[in-house]
Amino acid sequence: MKFEIVNAASDPPDSIHPEPITDFVFIDQVKIFVKAGEGGDGCVAFRREKYVPRGGPNGGHGGNGGDVILRATGQLRTLLDLRYQQHYLLPHAEHGQGSDCHGKNRPPRVIPVPCGTIVRDAETKELLADLTEEGQERVIAKGGRGGRGNSAFATSTNRVPHRAEKGQPGEERWLLLELKLLADVGLVGFPNAGKSTLISRISSARPKIADYPFTTLSPQLGMVSDEDGGGFIVADIPGLIEGAHTGKGLGIQFLKHIERNVFLLYLIDIGESAEKEPVPCFEILRRELEAYNPELLEKPFAIATTKKDIQGDGARLKRLVSYCRKKKYDCLSISAVTGDGIPDLVRYLGVRVRESRGKISTGAPKPVEAT
Repeated sequence: MKFEIVNAASDPPDSIHPEPITDFVFIDQVKIFVKAGEGGDGCVAFRREKYVPRGGPNGGHGGNGGDVILRATGQLRTLLDLRYQQHYLLPHAEHGQGSDCHGKNRPPRVIPVPCGTIVRDAETKELLADLTEEGQERVIAKGGRGGRGNSAFATSTNRVPHRAEKGQPGEERWLLLELKLLADVGLVGFPNAGKSTLISRISSARPKIADYPFTTLSPQLGMVSDEDGGGFIVADIPGLIEGAHTGKGLGIQFLKHIERNVFLLYLIDIGESAEKEPVPCFEILRRELEAYNPELLEKPFAIATTKKDIQGDGARLKRLVSYCRKKKYDCLSISAVTGDGIPDLVRYLGVRVRESRGKISTGAPKPVEAT
């Protein structure tokens, strides 16, 4: 339970009311143990029937143990379920029996995971799977093969074999599962830059919005429809600060989700009450991404100035636009509160996403720059 703390001087004690936690819990890294099923043992048996002398061996084979399979599904957005069930142990396959009765094979155990899950061996850190598409699956632990019964060992010189094989053990291992969100556009910016407001404006996502830093504590995904009838997914990455790659603020906890994005949109606050100048803000964000993974600087990107409705005399915006023209960076000016510039931004992002996917070769529409 979480509680609302009120001012005791102005409110009576009974004004402290518990309220249920309804926030979405985002889990993007878990450790689980998997053990595939063991194969069944082969059987040593001989045919014993009246009027059938020297019936011979008829011991059946053991069944095969079940595999452990990870399968990607779009119905999951987090690894929360795996956090609370960390052990997956498959039962033993059936043993062989007499009269050439073979043991039953055990079915595989399919564990659903979100699309974008990376699977590594917890001990060796070896990459075992990268599940990015709906329905993609990987056998992560192979079940043991069933042992052969004594009927398999009968030969012309050994007609009465008294040996059978034991079933082989199934593979077992500890796994590290790491989720990297699959999104087309990643929103990058400082806390209170307007990322949550923007994604709530252009999609049906409803992240928490408030006037204090680090309101968003987990990534949010939103589906955006554009004029061409297509769509793209936008990810609201929790706010970065200078030194995030060293663990400050939310640290590198969510930087990894940017690696999956095909296009980055830097949101820069140009409101008259903003603490930092827009150009240094943008350069700090670029340095943080470079310190975490230099390959992030190779992704196509654009700059969107937020809070245009409270820009004051517009001097901050003019300095950033001048900087972008000099560097030949695309710059758009928007206000997520009033909706100013939002249609142009959605149209621009739709074209750039399709360009990044390689679906079109034409240039993106020219960004609208405020004067």
